[in-house]
Amino acid sequence: MFVVALTYKVPDEIVDFHRPAHMTWVKEAFDAGIFLASGRMVPAVGGVLLSKADRATLDASLAQDPFYSNGVAEFEIIEFTATTVAEGYENLLD
Repeated sequence: MFVVALTYKVPDEIVDFHRPAHMTWVKEAFDAGIFLASGRMVPAVGGVLLSKADRATLDASLAQDPFYSNGVAEFEIIEFTATTVAEGYENLLD
């Protein structure tokens, strides 16, 4: 499983300009089964994505993100193995 942390590299007005295209990409990635969860960091300095896709699929999807292709955010990808989960989240186990 992967946690992807996006950290904005540009002023808020540039982030806001690219946000609609980014959100379209996020929806398409959810529809394709790539992401399990997404949301903004608090404070709003970036975002977080949770994925169970394989690394090649994840990398290919991230390369299509307008935040990536337009240099809006940098991406940190953290791979981990879920070994314990709360009741109802067993689908997250590896």
